[in-house]
Amino acid sequence: MSFTRRETLLMAMGTAFAAVVPFKAFADVDADIAAFTGGAEVGTGGITLIAPEIAENGNTVPIEVDAPGAVSIMVLATGNPTPAVGTFNFGPLAGAQHASTRIRLAGTQDVVAIAKMPDGSFVQASQEVKVTIGGCGG
Repeated sequence: MSFTRRETLLMAMGTAFAAVVPFKAFADVDADIAAFTGGAEVGTGGITLIAPEIAENGNTVPIEVDAPGAVSIMVLATGNPTPAVGTFNFGPLAGAQHASTRIRLAGTQDVVAIAKMPDGSFVQASQEVKVTIGGCGG
């Protein structure tokens, strides 16, 4: 395969540009929290987050979130390239405000759950999960 001089210069300029321009490898967790809460103050208590202290494999980490009376719950993995794991919304006929799922973690990091309560307040719980084998390419 042969390249013309022009193609070689364009490839070199593209490589130099990519090396110089900073890019956002990881999303901003604070921006995700602000978008969910609307910038409101986040308190503690009233929400329970259950996650393992040590996860052998980051591909499937089981978590459970319980926030009695909550309208919605957002779960974040602070060290993942895309921190927002999911949002669980509960209607007025929901029997319980409880959710459980398995998430993928890139490595050792905090898992954060934020619940919106019926009065418009927000509460948060977090748990550090130590991952021995990363699940997001780690």
